[in-house]
This record gives sequence, C-alpha cells and structure tokens, in this order.
Amino acid sequence: MKFLYYFTHSFPQSSSERLLLHTELKSKYNMDKKHAMLIEAITEYDKGDPKRIHHLLKVHNLAATIGVMEGLDSETQDILESAAILHDIGIHLSEKKYGSSNGKYQEIEGPDEAKRVLEQQGGFTQKEIDRICFLIGHHHTYNKIDGPDYQILVEADFLVNLYEDQCSAHAIEAAGKNIFKTQTGLRLLRDMYTQNAYHELTKGGRKSEH
Repeated sequence: MKFLYYFTHSFPQSSSERLLLHTELKSKYNMDKKHAMLIEAITEYDKGDPKRIHHLLKVHNLAATIGVMEGLDSETQDILESAAILHDIGIHLSEKKYGSSNGKYQEIEGPDEAKRVLEQQGGFTQKEIDRICFLIGHHHTYNKIDGPDYQILVEADFLVNLYEDQCSAHAIEAAGKNIFKTQTGLRLLRDMYTQNAYHELTKGGRKSEH
C-alpha cells in the first residue's frame, strides 16, 4: 500500500502528496470502521451464538483476503466484505420459522434482515444495499454467479465450511474442481487442505448448515 511505502521510505514532501496520503488513510480508516461497526451489529444480532459469530468472522477474513489479493476495486471489496459479515443473518429466523437452517431458507429470510441492519447502520447507498442483499440471498446458489464479489463470497464460505463440517477428501477435491475459480482461493484451498498436512479432514463428512 502507498501509505506503508511513505512510512517505511520517506514522508511526502509536497502539499499535494500529503493531501493524497491523508485522503488514502482517511478512506482506509473509514472503510475499516464501517466494517467493524457492522461486525459489532451482527454480533449483537447473533448474541449468545458464538459458533455462528466465529463462523462469520472467519468467512469475512477470508473473503477480504481473497478480494485484496485478486485486486478488487474498493467499491466491490466493500460490498464483498459487508456481505460476508452478514451472509448468514437469515439462520436464526429460518430456524424459528421452518425449524431448519437449510441454505435455501437462509436465502429467503436473509436479505430483508440484512437490509434492516444495513439501513440502521447507515453509510451504505441503496445500490450497495441491493447488491449486498442479493449476495446474501444467493450465497448457497452456485450456478448463477455473476461477479467477483459473488464468486469470492462463495469460496470464502466453502473454505470455512469444509473445515467446520469435517468434509471428506472427495468433497474437498470436488469443491476445488466445481466451485473455486480465483487463483487466491485455489491456493488457500490447497494450502489448508493438503491431505498429508491434515489427515482428520479425510475421515468423513456431514452436511453444512452455514
């Protein structure tokens, strides 16, 4: 990043360079602040459910990592991270209404809940809210991926679920062939689930609820 270069090499001398640095730092801080506040909001929403809170934190971190490494523009990165934080917001309502946390129920119930949280939080345009809610409403649908934010959200969720659900080596291999498209996502998948490094994951699998 440019601001790291400035601090480790030389502080900008001209007023225009200093203004650019200030703008970049302010933008970076504000983006991080917005996502931190959103994490705080969803943690309160999921109060008393540390399993799902830990899940969303891991998915967000991986989505953010893949997005940065794949060179997403700032708007798409922002939408991706926001959707990752809220992607499972429909679980509790699904369990209450249907007695199940099945992914399809999450896709039905999640968008309206996410919209309410995003509007209460503030700082999101209607276009951003619409896209975030679309991603939440499709994050278990793998045959309609229409953009890098959608692709990366799915990959990040798979990276976490493959571990949490102790999926078989066959399931991991199938995900790599059929789901993963980004170079960063594929590298993370290989590094996380190399069989010789982590044998426990080859012992069997169970269906994901996330």
